[in-house]
Amino acid sequence: SYQRKKYALKLVYIHVLGYEVDFGHAEVLVLVRSTKYNEKSVGYVALSLLLRGSDPVMGTIVPTMKKDLTTAPVPGVKKPKKGAVKNDATQCLALCSLANISGLELIQAMHVEVQHVLVSKTSTEQVKKKSALCLLRLSRTSPNLLSGREFAPHIGQLLQDQHLGVLTSVMSLLNGLATQHAQDYESLIPHVVHILSLLVMKKQCAREYLYYKTPSPWLQIKLLKFLQLYPNAVEGHDIGMEANGYIGQLINVVSKILMETDVSESINKSNADHAILFEAVNLIVAWGTTCPVVMREGAMKLLGKFISVREPNIRYLGLMTMAKLAQIEGSVDGAKKHQATVLVSLKDADISVRRRALDLLFVICDTDNAERIVDELVAHLVVADASIREEMVLKIAILAEKYATDLRWYVDTILKLISISGDYVSDSIWHRVVQIVTNHPQGDLQGYAAATLFIAVSRHRCHETTVCVAAYVLGEFGFLIAERAGMSGEEQFHVLHQHWFNVDTATRAILITSYAKLANLYEECRPLVAPVFARSKNSSDVEVQQRCAEYAAMREAFSPDAVEDLLREMPPFEDKRRSALELRLLETEGENSAAVTKASVPSEVEQQRALHSAQTLANPPIQEEMPSINEQEEEPYF
Repeated sequence: SYQRKKYALKLVYIHVLGYEVDFGHAEVLVLVRSTKYNEKSVGYVALSLLLRGSDPVMGTIVPTMKKDLTTAPVPGVKKPKKGAVKNDATQCLALCSLANISGLELIQAMHVEVQHVLVSKTSTEQVKKKSALCLLRLSRTSPNLLSGREFAPHIGQLLQDQHLGVLTSVMSLLNGLATQHAQDYESLIPHVVHILSLLVMKKQCAREYLYYKTPSPWLQIKLLKFLQLYPNAVEGHDIGMEANGYIGQLINVVSKILMETDVSESINKSNADHAILFEAVNLIVAWGTTCPVVMREGAMKLLGKFISVREPNIRYLGLMTMAKLAQIEGSVDGAKKHQATVLVSLKDADISVRRRALDLLFVICDTDNAERIVDELVAHLVVADASIREEMVLKIAILAEKYATDLRWYVDTILKLISISGDYVSDSIWHRVVQIVTNHPQGDLQGYAAATLFIAVSRHRCHETTVCVAAYVLGEFGFLIAERAGMSGEEQFHVLHQHWFNVDTATRAILITSYAKLANLYEECRPLVAPVFARSKNSSDVEVQQRCAEYAAMREAFSPDAVEDLLREMPPFEDKRRSALELRLLETEGENSAAVTKASVPSEVEQQRALHSAQTLANPPIQEEMPSINEQEEEPYF
């Protein structure tokens, strides 16, 4: 037997080195079937590493594993002889091996025995812990393995166990199951609240589970995570109200965690206490508007204290949690009080803290403080690291659009972004500028955008993105400023064409279309445009070549009226539920991000803007009834 164990362990070592081991499996099975503990332990280790659940030989080992699992220790039996198998240790070996292999066929054959071991009154605490974690692994592999309504009473029995190790493992199992089918386990909330109350209110905890005088922080965190799955648990209740027994207990427990948690001199104790605190705040976030207002305000005040401490980990968690809490209706005003502190965190040396500060600023931004926050972010963009610039540019662009009461300010803000960090301004950002300018003919937005971009592109040096925006806007709306001094159609052509040799072919294609529209509107531009088309007909870029050839032949192939219709300004763009910028934010940060949630909710300004646009499309203005210029200037900008 010694030789068999030795060579089985050598096979394990070969496997650990990365080599495929496809022999010796029969000898491993012999070791598993042994009645000696040292041989069985080596066999189960080799079995877990060398075999998979789909291997044909696994079917032959199922009876042995069932026997090892179900032969429970008999109370009152004396200690087994030396060398014999200890049954609780055998059960643990089988459970660990089953959890590691976890093939579908093996799961179907063994999961009933694992459940029986878990709920058996004769199982030791060690076996219960192993079986709970094994069942969690099996349920993750096969989500429909357990019926929640049938298994919930067994979990309730296990939650009455006095051993905190068993409770911790059972809570891991319960969290895994309740994440998949929350309603099936809602009846267990009173049990969970009772355990949490014993730990927090009465400090009832075995000495070995005290961590720097904090009763079993890992179990407290698991209990709070389970309660977060039921956001309506405290609906209709408030602090001081006569509530159901466990509801009143729960509110008292969370209130005590909020009030008594403080920064400790011991880093380990501080970390444990703050882990519990932040889970309690996450519970308040999960409750949302059903949570008592006093608790929300207390949590916000406490987080305001934590975002100003020196410890970067606590500051990071404080900023992240405050961003989640600020999304609850009525809580953003409390977060606004800490705006100055958040702006300071934007300059922190830690990049992760700066990202969380940016998220929080994004969440607390609204119509009242949008200009200040956006201006602060734009000013900080000058000195920001390259690693965060793209994210900042994207969020600034979204905020400027969502809360711009005057769209001229939005156009100016995007142009500032381009001038400061043009390389980080994606195509979707300047495309969005074009869409907004095109879709809002009311007021003088289009004329203002054309004049502003004319001045921006007049400089000999400007970013290529500026040229793209200017080429489109001047081609579409340049006629609105053509009567102004120094902004004629010919001048517009010259300021655009001076960048021809400094831009890539994609930008040249946009310039060509703009030239064609200018030549259609102004006869003096046609002699200037014709040589450009003639030279570019032989361009190596297919897009540039095709556009030049088609625009040059257009006047010969079609009547003047047809050409006029072809080169008319573009119609309004379709308003989609989510803009390209919001989709980009969703792609980079995921659905659970606080910034994504905030961006997906239309602001009041956006709703008013959409309503005004819909009214304009439904009732287009009649030329004879248009108001005078003075009246137009007095209209509000949307």
